[in-house]
Amino acid sequence: MKKQLSILMILFTLVCFAQEENTTSEAQDLEKAIQNPIASLISIPFQNNTDFGIGPDNRTKNVLNIQPVVPLSLGENTKLIVRTIIPIVKQPIANDKSQFGLGDIALSLFFTPAKPGKLIWGAGPALGFPTAMDEVLGSQKWSAGPSVIGLIQPEGWTMGMLLQNTWSYAGASDRADVNFFYSQVFVTKNLPKGWYINTAPIITANWEATSGQEWTVPLGLGAGKLFKIGKMPLNGQVGYYNYVVAPDNGPGWQLRVQLNLLFPQ
Repeated sequence: MKKQLSILMILFTLVCFAQEENTTSEAQDLEKAIQNPIASLISIPFQNNTDFGIGPDNRTKNVLNIQPVVPLSLGENTKLIVRTIIPIVKQPIANDKSQFGLGDIALSLFFTPAKPGKLIWGAGPALGFPTAMDEVLGSQKWSAGPSVIGLIQPEGWTMGMLLQNTWSYAGASDRADVNFFYSQVFVTKNLPKGWYINTAPIITANWEATSGQEWTVPLGLGAGKLFKIGKMPLNGQVGYYNYVVAPDNGPGWQLRVQLNLLFPQ
């Protein structure tokens, strides 16, 4: 546990180099936008998730998710938010070896009101593509299903949830079918000078797994800061998550490090 906390503290200090800024209306608007996954904000998050303690040999898996988010106007009343996840995976395999490469790309399309009320929401299809460079890095299946997101942003807070489930409809006949549930609960408390604390666990279920092996449930906390390098706004954060439920030989804990490039419209 001491080693885990030491790693988290070291990475957390990487966020602290940013210059402190006065809180302005523009800064507050940007703070709210970075906590809203379907805001009218072009962003490119680089989210690195490292899972530790996998299997009896305590192996490590690393996934760098490149997640561009692009809002598109569909008229006066509707926006389309295009969210893509491009995973770069280092997957442990037998004999202390690992496989590295591109995993399966996922795409979510959220149709959302152009002028949301207190409840900000979006809904649309979630799509999975068999782009993995190796069979151990992906499902080799095409998949699709519904996705919905909802959140509220009372003063200084963001609270919401994303839910989706995808099913395979084509792909390699010798591979297992996909019936996969994905969710993310996110709660953020904004603090002075661009700082915030948050929790955003990714909770999943593989409905094709054997009984008792379906769920993966992490719980944890993170912290981050909105800052600028020159005129470029960025959002950096680190987080620690402990897997309270995981399949046999699943991970024990996760370290998350994320940097978002922001392009306000």
